[in-house]
Amino acid sequence: MHSPSHLGKILKGLYLDGADLTVTQAAGALGISRKTLSQIINGHAGISAPMALLLAQAFPTTTPQLWLNLQLQYDLW
Repeated sequence: MHSPSHLGKILKGLYLDGADLTVTQAAGALGISRKTLSQIINGHAGISAPMALLLAQAFPTTTPQLWLNLQLQYDLW
């Protein structure tokens, strides 16, 4: 069994790159600092329930549960 991808990699690859958003643009839209988003994307930080809510609002094809499940799978691995 392979280790699951960090949700930051998924966030960057599917949602930021897919929408041609820079980290700065995405952080502004989420109302968080660029540093905070960069730490998540680079796998140096995880997410909390409030961040999962922000991500789900910013990317309406997702849910808070999706983001939290990705975090949980990574943490449990």
